[in-house]
Order: sequence, then C-alpha cells, then structure tokens
Amino acid sequence: MPAQYFRFIARTAAAPRRSSLVEQLLARADDFTPVSDWRSDAFRLIAPQAAAMPAVAAAALCAERGAVDAAWVGLAAPVHYAAEMSNVRLAPDGMLALRPEEAEALAVDFNRVWTDSGTHLIAGRFADLYCIFDRALRVMTCDPQEILDRHIEEFLPAGADAPAVRQLMSEMEMWLFEHAVNVARAAQGLKPITGLWLWGGGAALASLPTVRGFCAGADVFFRAFTGDGSGSAVIVVPEAPGSDAWHDAESRWLEPAVEQLRSGRISRLDLSAGARSFSVTARANRRFWRRRRPWWGYFA
Repeated sequence: MPAQYFRFIARTAAAPRRSSLVEQLLARADDFTPVSDWRSDAFRLIAPQAAAMPAVAAAALCAERGAVDAAWVGLAAPVHYAAEMSNVRLAPDGMLALRPEEAEALAVDFNRVWTDSGTHLIAGRFADLYCIFDRALRVMTCDPQEILDRHIEEFLPAGADAPAVRQLMSEMEMWLFEHAVNVARAAQGLKPITGLWLWGGGAALASLPTVRGFCAGADVFFRAFTGDGSGSAVIVVPEAPGSDAWHDAESRWLEPAVEQLRSGRISRLDLSAGARSFSVTARANRRFWRRRRPWWGYFA
C-alpha cells in the first residue's frame, strides 16, 4: 500500500513556534528510526524494487539537460564559512541562494579561469551550480545541509580522489575572495560567497530511472522526478513547522496526507528531519492519550 514521506529541511529555527498537527502526529508515532541517508530512504518509496538511486547531482542535471558529456557530476553549493581561531565552521545560515544572474556569472568566470583543466561549471535553471569533471572520481561527500553550524574538517571530501577535490575547493575560496559577484552582494547587504561546497557527485546519467508515485516541495534531487501522480509520495518542505510560510505546506500536503491515512488510502506517514524519522500508521494514530511536546524536541 502507498506511503508518504515528509522531510522537514528546517529541523530547528531561531525562534521556533509550535505546530499542533505535527506535534500530534509525532506524539502518536512509533519510536524514531536513525537516518543516515534520508534521500535513499525516501527514494525506496517511489522507485521500483530493482531501481538503484542515482547520484543527487547527476539526477538533477539529467532532469534539466538530458544526457551530458561528463564522467562525474557534482553540485557546487554556495556557502558562507565562519572562520574561528583554529577551525572553520559552516555558518548556521551558511547555505546561500544564488540569483540566476549570479550563478551564470560565476560559471562563466570559473570556466575562464579553469580553462583546459578538465573541470567546468554549469549554471542550472534553478540557479544551482554543477561541477563537471572529464574523469571519474572516487570520492565521498556530505550534504552541506547536514553540517550547518559545525566544523567542516571532518565532513570534507574523503576517498582516493579527495585530495584533488579538496584542493579545488580551496582554490575556489581564493577565487571567490573579492570576486565581482561578492562585491555586488556586499553592496546589497548580502552575505558573501566564501566557498563552493562540492557534494552529491556521481557518474552522469543517460536517462532518469522511472519512479511510481509523485514528488513535491523543494529538493534538488527529488524535483528531478515527476512520477505518475499516484501512489506513494516524497514531499520536502524547507519551512520550519509553525512558521508563517509553513501553513501553506501544511494545508496543501500534510492535512490531505493525514486524511488519507485515516481513510486507509495510505498505510504510513513518515516524518523526517535531521538524523531521525518517525512513522505514523492508522493504528498508531489512535494513541490519543500521548502527551504532545514541541516538535523540535523530537529531532534534537
């Protein structure tokens, strides 16, 4: 039977607000399941049993441009680092959103500076930056969303080709220092881009795997899959529960999902954030006696 997977990207907030529906569901849920790769868990809901999950960057770029001549594709996420006495931290609000013209300007200039290097940048239509390599890389990377407000050292690329990738990231930091895009951002009171964090990489795709169900919300990987509009679903919500922007997502996606759970049209509702996922079934939803507590406490 179909299930729905809700991923809350914002598991904390500067001044978090309560969310009655989310807290009701969490209070009645089964105990949490540790999550090491939430995208992999969610992908299994919508993918046929034999389908392997493609790399995040490869799927996103394939959805935009189809087959691309590349041996390895990674996302180059614009970030803002906070330098400390002996460490570098990814700032709590250090994941930056680019405007299309900024992404295009960075791609053009990168390709000018790194010409004939076997590496170039592509600006996507959602202002994502893709780093394209003409050779396959053996490297493991981390989603920057998972390391906000943490020291970056232990999360830097690892593997046989990690030294080359780390070197490129260091060179990009120097290139970005006083870059024209950053000068313009400073004039507008915006945080400077102090680095491009390479992650989500893998072999380029000739085509996307077929999925069943549907995807909605805001995620660079799952927006690549349109699905057939029925069955299971993956919904990624960037807003923190209880915030002003959250209410639209709640009425559009979560409330209908709860109704489908009650009516038996779906078997399970998963609520995921950070490194935890909670499952609510129709049977669990009858645990009305459980006391509610602030939603952010469940994902601490």
